[in-house]
Amino acid sequence: MAAMNSSKSMFERALQRIPGGVNSPVRAFGAVGGEPILIHRGEGSKLYDIDGNAYIDFMMSWGPLIFGHAHSRVIEAAESALKRGFSFGAATAQEIEFAETLCRAVPSMEQVRLVCSGTEAVMSAIRLARGATGQSGIIKFDGCYHGHSDALLVQAGSGAMTFGVPSSQGVPESYAKLTYSLPYNNIEAFKKLIQKEGKNVACVIVEPIAGNMGLIAGEAAFLQALREETKKAGIILIFDEVITGFRLCWGGAQALFNLKPDLTCLGKIIGGGLPLAAFGGSKELMSQLAPLGPVYQAGTLSGNPIAVATGLKTVKLLESEHPYEALEKKTTTFISNLKKITQVSSTNIQINTIGSMFTLFFAERTVTDYESAKRSDTAVFAKFFKSLLKNGVYITPSQFETNFLSTAHSDSDLDQALSGMERALREAYS
Repeated sequence: MAAMNSSKSMFERALQRIPGGVNSPVRAFGAVGGEPILIHRGEGSKLYDIDGNAYIDFMMSWGPLIFGHAHSRVIEAAESALKRGFSFGAATAQEIEFAETLCRAVPSMEQVRLVCSGTEAVMSAIRLARGATGQSGIIKFDGCYHGHSDALLVQAGSGAMTFGVPSSQGVPESYAKLTYSLPYNNIEAFKKLIQKEGKNVACVIVEPIAGNMGLIAGEAAFLQALREETKKAGIILIFDEVITGFRLCWGGAQALFNLKPDLTCLGKIIGGGLPLAAFGGSKELMSQLAPLGPVYQAGTLSGNPIAVATGLKTVKLLESEHPYEALEKKTTTFISNLKKITQVSSTNIQINTIGSMFTLFFAERTVTDYESAKRSDTAVFAKFFKSLLKNGVYITPSQFETNFLSTAHSDSDLDQALSGMERALREAYS
């Protein structure tokens, strides 16, 4: 264990050698202020920092750890694979078993290809859609994050039907001009754009349940309209289930909504916490990929044997133990108790929840899309977050992210967290 107050000194060292001191921007606590804590280890429902502090963790590595940190049977699978070798650069039998398991769970996928990150899965799915249709346009939705590939780092223009403009330096405007961004859950804006520009569009990509503007569920009628209109127009529909795949139920959000997209992107849980993602669809569509077809996609570490072993064990445990009903019941009780606390503290709090996911918005009105999410009071959230840390509770360090429960969260963990949240709310509004 490092010396007391070492998070501060270590972060000062990090600033000298790592841009912003972190390897992913949100870890820098830029949205909440202050300096990030440095994690030493995780166990069950808890994180432990290098200063010796313990936290009840609702970030769960941004969603993958549905069984909590360091699950013994997942560790056993990783250790067994590790002893056989780190990486081979060649095919393995376990990749085949994993592909069969994923396709059995997600009926819209007849074939699947493994990659290393959600960004890579989405980027590859869009390239496949463009190759299969011969078109270049992309439709996405405001507030849905699909990784940091150039075509998707786009914000909406001044109107619902304007082309996007880059939301990051380094993204050529010519890339952004191929991407339309529309309001989430807005059927009319989508239909209007399809009527005008549908012939130039290769694909529509959407998070069926958005997790990157805070938790916002797609409305059933909205998602159904996407499926119907894309099918009529010959446009490929991509569900980005990097967050929701295996988080809400066996089969993902598409199983909840009883919809079949043309392509599905998976990540997070399917790697069990290691870097692993996938995209898949019909055999006809996936046959357009090299080495069978003209759409090139490759990766030296795709299907890494350690990541595959960890992911396969996690997914197999979900299949055999099927914890979803109990996990949702646990979350429902927790959120019900949290709502009682927030109603005493302030009426300007909204809690969105589905399955084992939740976001607490510091907002006056119900949050249903990016515009309503942006009305949240981020200053109050920052005070809440900092107070939670002092009270031993770790949530995602941004108002516009999602929190997660795991099977490792005990009743006593949740009671302790509620007490910490009650104190934090009093401080946030003091």
